[in-house]
Amino acid sequence: MPESVIAPALAALDKEQLRDLVADVLDLDVAEVTDDAHFVEDLDVDSLMALEIAVRLEKEYGVRLAESELTSITSLGDTYELLSAKRGELA
Repeated sequence: MPESVIAPALAALDKEQLRDLVADVLDLDVAEVTDDAHFVEDLDVDSLMALEIAVRLEKEYGVRLAESELTSITSLGDTYELLSAKRGELA
């Protein structure tokens, strides 16, 4: 396999792509998914939507999210930090 072909799970974590993914799952305009918008309080995310976000994150970014980690994901900023840490991209 050529080195130029990168599997999606190995692609660099990009906050704007993450924002697009969350907006797509929630059927919201990307502008509504700000870094600090609280998923439940501001974006009306219910448990089913949260599960769908988690599944898409695992699939898209090649990570496994423990149930305890899911409760710490309350905003896009939190989600980005958790994914970065799990993928070893935070310094």
